[in-house]
Amino acid sequence: MNVKPLNDRLLVKREEAEEKSKGGIILPDTAKEKPRQGSVVAVGEGKLDDSGKRVPMTVKVGDKILFTAYGGTEIKVDGEDYLIMREDDVLAIVSK
Repeated sequence: MNVKPLNDRLLVKREEAEEKSKGGIILPDTAKEKPRQGSVVAVGEGKLDDSGKRVPMTVKVGDKILFTAYGGTEIKVDGEDYLIMREDDVLAIVSK
């Protein structure tokens, strides 16, 4: 299946949750916190401003981003978990 986000939305692959704590303790699934970091897989064309012109997206495919804790909607595509979120839910682009 091919997913193309619309307007100012992004398709994001969330990073995997940490298996161990910093102290080396193995965490059960119930104690794992969902990461708020991921990679952008696809982007929309950008939102329309008040005059009807398209505002280009700041985020591009391949960017590693930090996003809000409750941002986005979880979807499953071909057995993989993704998030669809607005560009406004992105807090920062992580430099490489």
